[in-house]
Amino acid sequence: MTQDIFRADAYLLECSATITAITPQGIVLDRTVFYPLGGGQAGDAGVLVLADGGEIAIVDTRKGKTEDGQSNDEIAHLPPSELLNQLLNKEQTDAIRLAVGDTVTARIDWARRHRLMRFHTATHLLCHLVPQLVNGCSITPDYARLDFNMTDALDKELLNAGLARLVAAAHPISVGAISDQELDANPALVKSMSVQPPRGSGQIRTIRIGTEVMIDFQPCGGTHVANTAEIGPVVVTKIEKKSASTRRVVLGFAP
Repeated sequence: MTQDIFRADAYLLECSATITAITPQGIVLDRTVFYPLGGGQAGDAGVLVLADGGEIAIVDTRKGKTEDGQSNDEIAHLPPSELLNQLLNKEQTDAIRLAVGDTVTARIDWARRHRLMRFHTATHLLCHLVPQLVNGCSITPDYARLDFNMTDALDKELLNAGLARLVAAAHPISVGAISDQELDANPALVKSMSVQPPRGSGQIRTIRIGTEVMIDFQPCGGTHVANTAEIGPVVVTKIEKKSASTRRVVLGFAP
């Protein structure tokens, strides 16, 4: 099991960790600040700093998989494929030596993560402006998109004005939790048709935007900024009709 300490604090840049496995899926740690691909958000990149000061680049982070393809409680950190093959085949060099039980420092690419945090929070603002179910999303360091289950046209200028207003209002963002039973009693909290919040642990992580005025409240496992003002200038770059019942909205950062 990998302790996902980024869930409680998305601003942690690094942590000390112990290697628990080296598998074809990647390097598994006992704890990590790296967010794995999921919920539409891209996995983190960064480095693992070795005891001698050497570094292993991490190009992606994924949830671990069992032999039958089901997600487990491990988080795999993916080095470049050539290096991973060397580690798996014991073709280690003097420059890179790695083994189960070694202690490393897991350090994320903060500039990249912060862009993901800003975009992810911006998509929650978009959910407030477009109160329709979401049937697809993608959050990358370069853009974010949401696919809304709707037939009506959307106005780019109105959405941009709404985003600018919500960002400027500096609404605080807080992480909380509800029980499975509370979610069952309030199914409308789930705004995604394609991704359902994980159940079974007894607690489901939530993200709330706003205090005196609630802008958005929904189950979410992703990383977010602490205040909408931190998102900065974000705009709708494109609106597409993907099907008769889907409108895609793409976000980007303003120059």
